[in-house]
Amino acid sequence: MIKVLLADDQALVRAGFRALLDAQPDMTVVAEASDGAEAVRLAREHRPDVVLMDIRMPGTDGLTATRQMPPGPRVIILTTFELDEYVFEALRGGASGFLVKDTEPAELIQAVRVVATGDALLSPSVTRRLIAEYASRAKEPVAADRLDQLTEREREVLALVATGMTNDEIAAKLFMSPATAKTHVSRTMMKLHARDRAQLVVIAYESGLVKPGWL
Repeated sequence: MIKVLLADDQALVRAGFRALLDAQPDMTVVAEASDGAEAVRLAREHRPDVVLMDIRMPGTDGLTATRQMPPGPRVIILTTFELDEYVFEALRGGASGFLVKDTEPAELIQAVRVVATGDALLSPSVTRRLIAEYASRAKEPVAADRLDQLTEREREVLALVATGMTNDEIAAKLFMSPATAKTHVSRTMMKLHARDRAQLVVIAYESGLVKPGWL
């Protein structure tokens, strides 16, 4: 059962998400928060698998709350605007992806399942456009020499992850098996201390391995 925490300052929005998610046989909403500080406290208390986090809330906003989340929960950022200026910082802070609030119900449900398995929500092209647009504005950029510990093949794989490719697509591109591609991705994540593919994409841009506009 996937445990979900809802964080949004609008009660009506939370009620809609709760009704949708609780109706799924493999999901349950364990708590609701109206601001970021409450979301962090409830995450420590209920240990959810996934947090649906509104990025703009009074008091402690979703960006700050995402940075303060305890280890374990995967955060999906919810925003009204596709290119919210804070979303990239949220991804850097540990979020696993983001959705606009008018996302179709089926897409929201699938997003929760994808992130709960430990993957990142990178399939929508808008996510990749946003990362490309804001990567150059990021504070405290990752030093390029951080990639020195990667093999040449792992650098190739990281660059392809940054374009949004799946393991199967990477395997086809580099003429290897999907299992081998998955192993390379996993080793790259371990070496760079990245929690998921979203952070690999951020690191690839910040280190200069790929450049905005490549997508």
